[in-house]
Amino acid sequence: MSDLENPAAELYEVVVNEEEQYSIWPASKELPLGWKKAGKQGSKDVCLAYINEVWTDMRPLSLRRAMSSSQQ
Repeated sequence: MSDLENPAAELYEVVVNEEEQYSIWPASKELPLGWKKAGKQGSKDVCLAYINEVWTDMRPLSLRRAMSSSQQ
């Protein structure tokens, strides 16, 4: 099986949006609007492990800010 036929061999980018929500995106494709590279690239498993490590608060940034300001 060639690399092109093996989805596990595809290279991915970790991406993040304005709400600091993470996802993965095929490195060979143009990023969708509203997303930027987060600085990590690799296999799907590597990228998902990175997201699991860095994305510790799943709440969108706007919600975190609103909750923080309401507690003051």
